[in-house]
Amino acid sequence: MRKSVEGASNSFVTEDSQQCAVLTDSICAHLFPRTKQVLLSSDSEAVVPYPQEPQNLDDSSPASGFSLVYWPHQCKVISDRIEHIDWIPTTPEPLYTTTGLEMTPPYQTPDKGTVIYLGEEANKNSCFMYSQERGVCPLKQILHQKEDDTLIFEARFESGNLQKVVKVNEFEYQLTLRTDLYTSRHTQWYYFQVSNTQAGMPYRFTIVNFTKRNSLYKHGLRPLLYSEADAKKHKVGWRRTGNEIKYYKNNAGQDGRQYFSLTWTFQFPHDRDTCYFAHCYPYTYSNLQEYLVAISKDPVKSKFCKIHILCHSLAGNSVYVLTITNPPKSGKGTKRKAVILTARVHPGETNSSWIMKGFLDYILGNSGKAQLLRDNFVFKVVPMLNPDGVIVGNHRCSLTGQDLNRKYRSNVKKFYPSIWYTRNMIKRVMGEHGVFLYCDIHGHNRKQNVFMYGCERKQQAKAPYVHPRVFPLLLSKSCPDKFSFPDCHFRVQKSKEGTGRVVMWKMGINNSYTLEASICGSKLGCRRSTHFDTKDLESIGQHFCDALLNYCVYNKETQGIETQHEILQVLEPVKKVKLPITASAKQVGEDFSSESLTQDAKGSHEKPSVPQEAGKSVCRDAILSTRDNFHSPIFNLVSQKMKHNDKSVSKSAEKTFQYLKGHDRTAKSNSKKEERKMKERLPSESTRPKKTRTASQDANFGKSKSCQPQDTLQFSLPLLPEPKNRQDAAKYRGIFWSPSSSANEGT
Repeated sequence: MRKSVEGASNSFVTEDSQQCAVLTDSICAHLFPRTKQVLLSSDSEAVVPYPQEPQNLDDSSPASGFSLVYWPHQCKVISDRIEHIDWIPTTPEPLYTTTGLEMTPPYQTPDKGTVIYLGEEANKNSCFMYSQERGVCPLKQILHQKEDDTLIFEARFESGNLQKVVKVNEFEYQLTLRTDLYTSRHTQWYYFQVSNTQAGMPYRFTIVNFTKRNSLYKHGLRPLLYSEADAKKHKVGWRRTGNEIKYYKNNAGQDGRQYFSLTWTFQFPHDRDTCYFAHCYPYTYSNLQEYLVAISKDPVKSKFCKIHILCHSLAGNSVYVLTITNPPKSGKGTKRKAVILTARVHPGETNSSWIMKGFLDYILGNSGKAQLLRDNFVFKVVPMLNPDGVIVGNHRCSLTGQDLNRKYRSNVKKFYPSIWYTRNMIKRVMGEHGVFLYCDIHGHNRKQNVFMYGCERKQQAKAPYVHPRVFPLLLSKSCPDKFSFPDCHFRVQKSKEGTGRVVMWKMGINNSYTLEASICGSKLGCRRSTHFDTKDLESIGQHFCDALLNYCVYNKETQGIETQHEILQVLEPVKKVKLPITASAKQVGEDFSSESLTQDAKGSHEKPSVPQEAGKSVCRDAILSTRDNFHSPIFNLVSQKMKHNDKSVSKSAEKTFQYLKGHDRTAKSNSKKEERKMKERLPSESTRPKKTRTASQDANFGKSKSCQPQDTLQFSLPLLPEPKNRQDAAKYRGIFWSPSSSANEGT
């Protein structure tokens, strides 16, 4: 075992030398440029690159303070470094609303226009061969005269994506995106530069080779625009743009493939400006390195955040892993469980990097909550799993042409090094600390809101802290205008068995999630029909920390049983139905579940109150559980004996409406007897007094004809016997798990 600068005093930031390809105490250390030659292999995997051992080509360290960026050898890259300022709009930017007047320009063959930009044919090779440091290439543009107002396009920079541009007429351009390298698929991400602009002119751009039938551009998503002139003069950064936005099937299909177009109109804000367009807010590999350099140079953060190189990618780019935890106080070590976060396995989902940045800003801060989280957990963070794909501007794949989020079961380390080393690191951490929660952060291109995918067995474990729905629920309470709990799903589909979420769950991590954030925006609350900006995305990472703290630190004064009851209500889906007053005791007992009971501050149960106006009959709303099995762990938990303020409150003293399906026949017999007694108490139809109704009352009569006045009848239900083999609930006193008290429990 090798230890970091903190040495023996902090065993939480050690790294296994056999686990990490390179171990450094700072990314500012001497990182040698690396390159890889690749052969073709016919192993069990498909024909993919087979890299040989990397060779050190240069013993000089990077002058800029972080490792160089390496590209596939056939990629020509301009020398200019593209940078953007951070800026947040003063008000949320609204989604586009269709007018019905949007045009659908047809696909134009190159002979009907002028090709003014053509990227390098990077896909002419079937696979990645070797990498090199960024090079310099001349612009391949048409010759411009002084009075020529043709736009100049460029995308040969980090994370850029644009393959071809055809000028259709003076202000209309047809764009083709580059597929992921070494594939013929995956066109979604775009990011390109436009210069030689004219202000106020009605330009139209049409991207013609999308492959997905459904898109958020159908639901109001607008492209992003960045103006260098606005950034310099007015400190304004990325903002939404576009009118007449339309996403539609075009006539460019061939070989059985269907293609879809995205068209929009806009005006440039300045003459002779340099502007950029993007699918989502760019976050490059160089942006990450600059962020990590700032952490490593911070004298406070560097004490509890150690940055190591987990491995190197196929092209030789570093894959970083951060270990974040506070040193133990007074030299006393505690068994801290780990929380694992990863992001950017899909390069085009740039919003995942902004969420990760928000998480890191929070957890590395000096707030009391951040301190508490670092005191209780060891955080292992891999902020960019696919640096090669990010660098070359891929949407989904690595340089193998494969989706890395389907390769977590693969044992081919040389093909998918970041996945192999991440999985191996998690296995080791599970043995050393145990892993409390794993989360892989993604972006979603077809749904709005933020939500999670989890994994759930049919017979879920009874311990509340391993119930997979609790953490997403708490996250939805933390940011209700962005995170949607109803959009969360917990099924394990066969097609997703190679994903990080499912593989980690099968390895034994019960709280294993994929966090999905829409590329577009929210449909909730005050943020309905608005786009997410970078501040919104960063706030998701901050709310993630809040939810983790609420989940794992049991605060009896502020949360206690009230929060526990709220969680149980949502975890057992409920619906309201009207129950006639003539219902039998058996029916009432079957229909009322623990969710229909409210709890006061003292922890006792009360019957749900029914507001009633004088002179009007009121129906009692019975909350019916949609679950058939009332012996679920959550239902059993709340129906068992509870303790509060060291006082036991049994069911026999609570007089609650509870009926557990599956009780013995004696209970059912008692219910039938009670039903007969109730019928005897009620007046018959012939003797029941009739009432006259006004016109307004008569109009509403159909809605409440089964209801009767509640103040003329009172009844009680028999107390039902306790089910057999009921487990003691003492070990489940709170819904929240305390890391310190559960140090020896497995996950």
